[in-house]
Amino acid sequence: MLREMADLGFDQVELSHGVRIVLVPGILKAVEEGMIKVGSTHNFCPLPIGVVQAAPNLFEPSATDHKEHEQWVRHTKRSIDFAAQVRARVVVCHLGSVSFFWSSPARKLKKYLSGKPNAGRDGDPKYAALVGKALEKLRKRMKPFWAQTRASVLEVFDYAAVKGVKLGFENREKFEELPLDADYADFVAGLSEGSPAGYWHDTGHADIKQTMGLLDHRVHLTKNAPQLIGFHLHDVSASGQDHQPIGSGHIDFKMVSEFWRPGQELVLELSPRVKSEDVLRSKENLEALLAAAPGF
Repeated sequence: MLREMADLGFDQVELSHGVRIVLVPGILKAVEEGMIKVGSTHNFCPLPIGVVQAAPNLFEPSATDHKEHEQWVRHTKRSIDFAAQVRARVVVCHLGSVSFFWSSPARKLKKYLSGKPNAGRDGDPKYAALVGKALEKLRKRMKPFWAQTRASVLEVFDYAAVKGVKLGFENREKFEELPLDADYADFVAGLSEGSPAGYWHDTGHADIKQTMGLLDHRVHLTKNAPQLIGFHLHDVSASGQDHQPIGSGHIDFKMVSEFWRPGQELVLELSPRVKSEDVLRSKENLEALLAAAPGF
């Protein structure tokens, strides 16, 4: 797996939440031999024993169930251990979600967008009213889940600090996932001084949220720029499919590149179905942008 990445010209990778435990010996061997470096990993990495497919939300920090909470803490610490072992700087983490007894208020948004897919981007007033009502319901419901998330991450901060690993809190693409995009900057900036954490930006997720009328991509990046420690970089097609090759969709990566700074992790996060030649083309496109980016 890592040899394929090295042969494509990459000298650093992110180990994802799809890494099974049986792959660990080979990964450690590749790292020790200097075949490739690991810049970041994604919680949970490696996967818990018995889990054989990507499961980043297998346990959530927002869970009010005591057993699930314990499992999240346990496996997050295990991910931190592994990140330190492969000398990764960052563990990318999801911050949970709000659950609803019946149906999520996002259902009405999805239904409206199915008939008018550009309503969010075009500022459709009827759709904007639906978004406002949906967000109001989400905020009313989210308090205990958000409080639990904040408490959960504090439980692993000291552990991450001792291990020399940062936690990258990733923006998400689903309506009910935490934190709300408008709250991200204040949340990360409000963590105690010296906290081993920062903001991790996913371009595809932000674009999906922009389509939903929930954020402006540039404005969101501007607000979170002071806490930015890394990026998941992938494009989104006209049909809304993310994890596509850079340049194949409608994301403005020139705009995104304005926020790149030395010391950040830049990760191509592409679908397994993307062909090798498109991976290389994405790499070339990003290298051209990087060469022209401010601060490099």
